[in-house]
Amino acid sequence: MASSNPAFTNSPAFSEKSGKAAELFQPAQTANLSATQLNELYGRPAATPSDTDRMTYEDTIVKTVVSFGILLVGAAVGWFIPVLALPAALVGFVLALVNIFKKKPSPPLILSYAAVQGVFVGGISGIFESMYPGIAVQAVLATLTVVGVTLALFASGKVRASKRATKIFLIAMVGYAAFSLINFGLMIFGANTEPFGLRSQEIFGIPLGLIIGVFVVLLAAYSLVLDFDNVQTGVRRGAPRIYGWSAAFGIMLTVIWLYLEIIRMIAILRSN
Repeated sequence: MASSNPAFTNSPAFSEKSGKAAELFQPAQTANLSATQLNELYGRPAATPSDTDRMTYEDTIVKTVVSFGILLVGAAVGWFIPVLALPAALVGFVLALVNIFKKKPSPPLILSYAAVQGVFVGGISGIFESMYPGIAVQAVLATLTVVGVTLALFASGKVRASKRATKIFLIAMVGYAAFSLINFGLMIFGANTEPFGLRSQEIFGIPLGLIIGVFVVLLAAYSLVLDFDNVQTGVRRGAPRIYGWSAAFGIMLTVIWLYLEIIRMIAILRSN
């Protein structure tokens, strides 16, 4: 299943069609071993994924938790020094591109992204909090709820990625990206002076940003399904353990996007 998340797209470890699948493992060379050596070899306990340095769910969870832990530390800095939000956003964007286009994941670069992006998220959250007290807690709880429900549904097998749904998802993402660019341009050039640009416009008394926000939360939830599906693919194919960092990075990208969309949606709702 193709993923829209660039953290997974450029990695052969998560591609079902990759011709490199067989290269992840090489069979033991036993042709020149004696009978005694063969008996000893086959009498050994079966190697676990950890012994063979393969990707596991447990190891991926640890890497993901560590990444989010670093992100929270950065968020604390940004919360108290919100002026750092803009430079952190620029540095985070560059680090995201570097991590996306690296064929082999780099833990230091991924953790650096987590720290810098945490400063950005913390700064944005602090700014919104000053305008709408309590909004950060609301956004965090809403984000955790969406992630938790999506993970539970995926783990139970009730929700799965499909080719048709993914195609619709990709089309919707292109449309949303176009809308976001147009809205940003209108705000930058002063064509729309509303706090949230076109999102502040109302349709039958309902802010457009609220309608779009619900739509985007659904997109982000499906993106999480694709992320979980890619992790499952990586573990099933026995990808090298280091690709657990790619999984952590990809999940982090989606959750940050989800959180930012939710906090903006709540801000639009509370401003009305």
